[in-house]
Amino acid sequence: MKEGIHPNYQKTQVRCACGEVFETGSTKENLRVDICSKCHPFFTGRQKLVDTGGRVDRFNKRFGINNK
Repeated sequence: MKEGIHPNYQKTQVRCACGEVFETGSTKENLRVDICSKCHPFFTGRQKLVDTGGRVDRFNKRFGINNK
C-alpha cells in the first residue's frame, strides 16, 4: 500500500439523539446520529407511527383494526 494517502483510523465516540453514547472505529473524530440500535423500532420492537392527516386512523377504520 502507498504511504501517506490513507486516512487516519481512530477510536470515535458516536452520540445518538436519544442520548446513547458508544465507541467505535472511524476516520472521523466524533459522529452524531439520529437513530441507533437502542431507539430504532426494528431492534426495540416498538413501532412509532406518525399520523399524517389521519391516514393511520382511516386505514384502521377501513380494515377494522382496533388499536388498544
